[in-house]
Amino acid sequence: MPREKGSGMRRIVSWAALFRLRQYTKASLWIAPLGGMALGVILAECAIAADGADWPPSGWRYSATTAAGVLSSIVGAMVALLGFVVTIGVLVIQQATGALSPRYMRLWYRDRLQKTVLATFTGTFAFAFSLLRSIESNSVPDLGVTLAGAAVAVSLLLLLVYLNRFTHNLRPVAIADLVGRTGTSVFAREATEVRGSVPDDGESVTPQGPVAFVRSTHGGAIQALDKAGLVATAVRHDCVLVVPHLIGDFVPPDAVLVEIHGGTSAPGPRRVTGLVALDVERTIEQDPAFALRVLVDIAIRALSPAVNDPTTAVQVLNHIKSFLSVVGRARLRGRYVIADDRGRPRLVLHGRDWENYLQLAVSEIRDYGATSTQVCRRLYALLDGLLDTLPRERHPALRRELDLLDQSVDRSFTDPTRRTIARWADRQGIGGRFRPNR
Repeated sequence: MPREKGSGMRRIVSWAALFRLRQYTKASLWIAPLGGMALGVILAECAIAADGADWPPSGWRYSATTAAGVLSSIVGAMVALLGFVVTIGVLVIQQATGALSPRYMRLWYRDRLQKTVLATFTGTFAFAFSLLRSIESNSVPDLGVTLAGAAVAVSLLLLLVYLNRFTHNLRPVAIADLVGRTGTSVFAREATEVRGSVPDDGESVTPQGPVAFVRSTHGGAIQALDKAGLVATAVRHDCVLVVPHLIGDFVPPDAVLVEIHGGTSAPGPRRVTGLVALDVERTIEQDPAFALRVLVDIAIRALSPAVNDPTTAVQVLNHIKSFLSVVGRARLRGRYVIADDRGRPRLVLHGRDWENYLQLAVSEIRDYGATSTQVCRRLYALLDGLLDTLPRERHPALRRELDLLDQSVDRSFTDPTRRTIARWADRQGIGGRFRPNR
């Protein structure tokens, strides 16, 4: 197949490839420890070179036997601690996939404290092991042995912080808080990026004429788009690019990935596909709805017969309410038309509207928690609270969800008294201040 002129380097370092590399680096548990190991070797060489005759003081000097014993013990201890941290990681995976949501693992892999702990352990191991080779009967790296002892102290302190962190943060409510804050942050960033888009709900922005299609070379979920790169490509070829999918949609092989409308020339398919990142799973980077998906997963997992923990679902609904409060105040459109510097439309993206977010947030929890009094009451409080605080254009969708919740309660609670109690809006589900629904 002939190569496009000057495209070899772009293919190697396409935006999509770099995005996937960044995602892999963030989620990898071996890159940071490898860097720590390399740093440990370098610092050991520096410590050996800096070990002078006048330092450390005589009280901090070691015999060859003592130094070898200390460093050997440190090497063994670091290997044992690494095994301990790996064991904790396996337990976290079991907990997350069994009682929470497998989707949460994408956030857990990225935890910086965990990577810092692993990098410190491997660095201390490499540092101590590198010093061992320099010990001779008449030459002992006194400075290095002292620093190795200090590194062990730092490693132990980090281990305690790590244990404290994950002991507390493995609770579903703590995970829901983390996921909710992350999703809100991503939503705010994405809203800022499309804030200058041209308001248009029709097809007038797409030029008349033949339409070319760029098809996906392989299947995968759309993880992210290089919006600036797509706009620049459209400007270069004087065309309008339309992405017919939402971020998070799964695109099968050979499906239409991008539509090209008009233009003086057609951009190369590899150039365009290199601006759309596809992979096996959704990611939260440009997909705030994925955070909401994780929250809902945690709630409905808690409502499953195997777990039967409606209180956890109620706690998760607190964070879903916070997320919806932010989304409900934003300007949401079904289509976003992004223009170039001259104000000419260049990129058309599809977006989620308020109904999409609201249905994702409450429909499955309503279905799975239909027989739980406290879940129904918390849902009433959630919807009533949004009616009180959000603009009027959000109210029709909220009232439809209230009607669906009424129907669900009618089916689940045949006794009139229990049905009345289930319809009371209570922010704590049961035990808080309540008011009759509407």
